[in-house]
Amino acid sequence: MKILDKLIIKDFLKTYFFVVLMLIMIVLVLDFTEKNDAFIRNKVPAKDILVYLGNYGLYLNNLLTPITVFISVIFITSKMAGRTEIVAILSSGTSFVRMLFPFLFSASMIGIVSFLMNGWILPGATAGVTEFKSRWLEDDKFFTQQNIHIKVAPDVYAYISRYYTSGNTGYNFTLEEIREGKLVAKLSADRIVWDTAINSWSAKNWRMRVLHEGGEYYTVGESLDTLLSITPNDFDLPINHHETLKLPALNRQIKVLEERGADNVNFYKIEKYVRFMSPFAAVILTFIGVIVSAKKTRGGSGFQIALGFMLAFVYIILFLLSRTFAEAGTAYPILAVWIPNIVFAATGLVLYKTVPR
Repeated sequence: MKILDKLIIKDFLKTYFFVVLMLIMIVLVLDFTEKNDAFIRNKVPAKDILVYLGNYGLYLNNLLTPITVFISVIFITSKMAGRTEIVAILSSGTSFVRMLFPFLFSASMIGIVSFLMNGWILPGATAGVTEFKSRWLEDDKFFTQQNIHIKVAPDVYAYISRYYTSGNTGYNFTLEEIREGKLVAKLSADRIVWDTAINSWSAKNWRMRVLHEGGEYYTVGESLDTLLSITPNDFDLPINHHETLKLPALNRQIKVLEERGADNVNFYKIEKYVRFMSPFAAVILTFIGVIVSAKKTRGGSGFQIALGFMLAFVYIILFLLSRTFAEAGTAYPILAVWIPNIVFAATGLVLYKTVPR
């Protein structure tokens, strides 16, 4: 089987790279055609466009991996079945599980490369795509965030009703110190502004309440400099900031957000779970692909390829839905992220037991 193993691995990887290249080229051509008017209108340098297309191509490679792996497996397996090669392999005494080995080995190689790209290469490409769109394609560069809750110290919590990155200004600001479930002190202000001269926040029209056993101490003022463990850089972040961090930086960001009690920490955790989950998709879909296309059919491989497209798109839709539910906080994040792999792994085992080969 060693010679056959090498042949299958070679054909699998060759077909995979060909399918990846074709799909990426088609999408890039469509994307360039759609944005060409904006490129001309904004006089975007050709070098920047090429860099953007390269970064976007890496992003597409990661997005299309389930489809490309599945299509490659079905194409190779159905072609072998059409030439009765699978019948000959099984008739020689080789078990179906043994025949799966080169397919699963190839899928594992793709999965490992996918993990390395997701953890260390793709974040830089995603950041490049985001920066390019923000610089050349987006007219509105002012970002607004609402209802921000941040833990700035062990017992101190800050709240900002609205924050505008254009002026580094937050409105309806409160800073509360809570010990053992009781409010100790509270600072309120109509707005806070980042003072670049002293690199600190300045509270405008502020009110301070300090509670004690005998009552409370209340003061007011027009301006008060405050020291907080947050800066404008913590607010001036792209929506997909979690996708632009390499794996070590993502772990550090999760730790910082957990210490602050930030509301958006789930987005970063889900991104981390996805990066560890995605490589297994290639192996699971390969297992299913070999099973559904190992039987020779009169109509050729057209039906199997169409089935491959359908199942791959079902997987992507299921993945997007489960991720959306996880980000909305309606399910345990790690479980929601793994639902597509769990469902398709169970489907593969059912097919292995029921589909004739």
